[in-house]
Amino acid sequence: MNPIFARTVSLAIVALLPTTTAQTKTAFTVGERMEYEVRFGPVKVGNGHMEIVGVENIRGRGAFHTAFWVQGGTFFYKVNDVYESWIDTASFSSLRFVQQLEEGTNEKERRYDIYPDRNVYFEMHKKPPREHPASPQPLDDGSFLYFIRTIPLVVGQTYDFNRYFRPDRNPVRIRVLRREKVTVPAGMFNAIVIQPVIKTTGIFSENGQALIWLSDDDRKIVLQLKSKVSFGSLNLYLKSYFTPTSK
Repeated sequence: MNPIFARTVSLAIVALLPTTTAQTKTAFTVGERMEYEVRFGPVKVGNGHMEIVGVENIRGRGAFHTAFWVQGGTFFYKVNDVYESWIDTASFSSLRFVQQLEEGTNEKERRYDIYPDRNVYFEMHKKPPREHPASPQPLDDGSFLYFIRTIPLVVGQTYDFNRYFRPDRNPVRIRVLRREKVTVPAGMFNAIVIQPVIKTTGIFSENGQALIWLSDDDRKIVLQLKSKVSFGSLNLYLKSYFTPTSK
């Protein structure tokens, strides 16, 4: 079974967008947390959340520590997945990426240490660790969702990215489809709908036909995510949104 949550994506905008991530304007802050209801088709099967845990020191660099977690399942299939990213606060490049996946009877853990200054990454879960070339200004699955919240999105435009940390997965394509109102458990929002596509077999593959609804404001909160997977459709709906000032 393919990982339930993202085989997400990467970056480096080919036209209208800024070419230096050091100039990236963040739309979020430490302590931000989004909580989700998870459904397989119409059936509620669990919960998830995205949060910025804090700023930590990674090899002498300040890094946002983000976590994307989903837990649930049905009587025949259980999921407990965690995606953690450490993103350089100055350059907005990935420094570390960890996947801990429990899906059905399968358990996997993958750890990547990423070195943007050397354009390499290491598979730390291999013994001994394996070195591979990395894309410039690399991003991983988790950091992509935060990156996309920092860039202008123009309806009708398609943006190509070449910054996924594994070069063979590039380019990543983002199609900005439309604006619309969307109702989720957290309420009604004006939203902008995007379709991310990456060279993978996961939910952001071309066959997955994934759609993401972002709030149509400066925060670009992830309101809703829908994707086709091998056993049906996987949907996330925002239940609550917290910032340090709202708690």
